[in-house]
Amino acid sequence: MNDSAPLIATLLLSCPDQKGLVARISQFIFQHGGNILNLDEHAEREESMFFTRVEWDTKEVDLSQQDFENEFAQLADEVSANWKIRYSNNKQKLAIFVSKYEHCIQEILWLNSIGELEADIRMIISNHTDLEYLAKQYKIDFHYFPINKENKSEVEQKEIALLKENKIDTIILARYMQILSADFVRAFPSRIINIHHSFLPAFMGANPYRQAYEKGVKIIGATSHYVTESLDEGPIIEQAVTRISHRDSPKDLISKGRELERSVLVRALKFHLSNRVLPFGKKTIIFE
Repeated sequence: MNDSAPLIATLLLSCPDQKGLVARISQFIFQHGGNILNLDEHAEREESMFFTRVEWDTKEVDLSQQDFENEFAQLADEVSANWKIRYSNNKQKLAIFVSKYEHCIQEILWLNSIGELEADIRMIISNHTDLEYLAKQYKIDFHYFPINKENKSEVEQKEIALLKENKIDTIILARYMQILSADFVRAFPSRIINIHHSFLPAFMGANPYRQAYEKGVKIIGATSHYVTESLDEGPIIEQAVTRISHRDSPKDLISKGRELERSVLVRALKFHLSNRVLPFGKKTIIFE
């Protein structure tokens, strides 16, 4: 990031809906010298919940980041809010999990290398060595963890320790062909993003594109979501579909599907990295 670029703070907040929330939050930022650049809000009427995303320039803020957050915490407690503030000079630390498919990880690594993601990719973790060459190409640490039914628990504990030691903020499953255990998922709530090879609900199991071909479907899709203990049922961040026809072969479906997978995963990752996603129960609030 350019050292002369303004330092921008972004607040994501959710709480029970009540009068005056926008005014109280805006006034707090104003009183401490913040210049609000963007403010978006949403209220879920049925659940009576309020959600907001606020960006402000911190150039004239009269408190340190820690003191600002300590004082804001008092306001947040008064309205029973869940919240977090991130700063534009603090890139999120990423770990990418991958098996053998390279299309998603290639897209992420390339876009990050040209500055379109603004992420700090700390490591690549894999249960195979096929894509180690990518780690070498982009000068990223590669960790090989062969995994099977007998050693799964032990290996995951080693992975969790490695991730925590490196203070990883977000884990990307870039076609990682392993199911994470409940213990692993609980260690990183709303911090694991997966790409699913279908517009959920979907064809389950192996060879989804062969199944789609045999069923003569007219669209295929991809879904990116946060990982929860319920397989492929986590809050959805982004989805897309493309039309197909009887002229498309299984190979065509695979090609179109991979194009969707990488684009949908990248869009979901961009939303997450720019602090635009608020998980809410089984769904998400996306401030686009």
